[in-house]
This record gives sequence, structure tokens and C-alpha cells, in this order.
Amino acid sequence: MVKFLPLSEAVAENLHDGDAVAFEGFTHLIPTAAAHEAIRQGFRDLTLIRMTPDLIYDQMIGMGMAKKIIFSYVGNPGVGLLRRARDAIENSFPRAIEIEEHSHAGMANAYEAGAAGLPCAVFRGYRGAGLVAVNPNIKSVTCPFTGEVLAAVPSIRPDVTFIHAQKADKKGNVLVEGIVGIQKEAVLAASRAVVTVEEVVDNFDDLHPNLTVLPRWTIAAISVVPGGSHPSYTHGYYARDNAAYLEWDEIAADREKFQAWMQANVIERTADDFAARVEHLRSAA
Repeated sequence: MVKFLPLSEAVAENLHDGDAVAFEGFTHLIPTAAAHEAIRQGFRDLTLIRMTPDLIYDQMIGMGMAKKIIFSYVGNPGVGLLRRARDAIENSFPRAIEIEEHSHAGMANAYEAGAAGLPCAVFRGYRGAGLVAVNPNIKSVTCPFTGEVLAAVPSIRPDVTFIHAQKADKKGNVLVEGIVGIQKEAVLAASRAVVTVEEVVDNFDDLHPNLTVLPRWTIAAISVVPGGSHPSYTHGYYARDNAAYLEWDEIAADREKFQAWMQANVIERTADDFAARVEHLRSAA
């Protein structure tokens, strides 16, 4: 049964050292507050899964939390590199990490297969690309009906998925609107799911029917964290903080500057700080 919990308790109850974990969001609704809480609690040996790792995975990798990343793009959106991730991959700092790279189509299909309880995803993909040479988990199968050779990848089944969303109702159902990305499938594929939301409402009766609603039985815990996706955006609540992404490139480029920033802006802060951080963005939403 879904629980309404403070974020610190939701993370502590559902994330463990060594877990395979997805913090999903596609430029929109990135679960930053949840990732920062995981950093504060100091988890280790995580397999980090995400289609588009950006700042939060750069931060988690830079803090030595990851033993492996499974991804289809690594970068600071609109800016360039993830410098802490690159330092780990190229220089094993602060520790060596394993990488498993896919295409966006490969990751999306793998999440969908996981959500369906299937062992693998079969699709047309990776043709003309070099990923097959560097990722042994990309296989090929022959269709028994047409003889066509297709790509196959293992399904993605995280131990726990974290997402951010606009609203939960008092029963624990969660509403997501705007760019949904792969969040729904990531929740359904996981053994446990934790959702941070902007607010809790009585019900969704007054909303239009063409929305994504995750039923309460798919979710382990909900935490109310206004501003919890900053510096990404939450449709209807606040805009993307583009300046933060530009600033991150300079912060992450230097190991000591990175550590100092993390100490001041993550370790010594709490989820309650997020609402104040996005107040100046709300008028632009």
C-alpha cells in the first residue's frame, strides 16, 4: 500500500546499497530532490539507470555512489559534457565505473519490456551504429514468422524508480502531464517506486481525461516536495532554470569546486529548500 512519507524516510525505506535504481525524467520532471536525498544518505555501489543522465547523475557519480551506469545519452542538456561522469569513466575518479550504452529506442523498449514483465525487448534498431561492438548486451534474434533479424536487449527492471510529478490525490494516485518521457514505464518496471509531487489534492475529478495517472498500487511512497524537480521544470508550476545548467558546467569542471558546491548546496540542505529555489521561476511557467 502506498505511504505518504517525508522524503528522507521514503528514500531510506526504498533505496539500498547495491540497488539498480532509475531516477527518470526527460528534461521535464527530473527528480532532483530525491537524488539529492540519496546523496545525503550516502548510498554506494548503485547501478544508475536513465535514458538521459544529466546533472543529478553527474552529481551522484562525482560523489562515488555509482558502480555502473546504464544509459542512452550522457550530457548537460544544451551545454555539453557531464564532467564528473567523464572523470570517472576516463580517470576512475572518484572510482571506476562500468558503462552500458544504448540508443534511446533501445532504452525505451527495454523499459516497456520490463513494465510488461518480459525478459527482453525485441525491436528494429542499432543498424549502422557502433554500439553493438561495445555493448555485449545488444544481441540479435531472427523473427520466427518473417525471418527478419531484429535487435534484442535485456528488459530494464529497476529495484526502485524515482520520478517527480505534478499531483497526487489523497488515495495515492499520481497525475503526470506535459512531457511524460519514459516515467510511466520506469515505474511499472520497478519493484518499488517513489514519487515526489508538487502538491496533494482531494481527487482528479475536475481534470480532463487524457492524462497519465499512475494508480496507487504501482507506488510504494509519495513525498510532497514543491519545487522538487529544480533546475528542470514542472509543467504548470515553474520553468526550467537554464542558468543553473550553464553554471553547472563550470562547477563540475573542477574537482574541489564540485565538492564544495555539493557540500553547500546538497549535503547541508534539505528537501524543504526546493520551494524557495524555484519561487523566482514560477512567474515564467
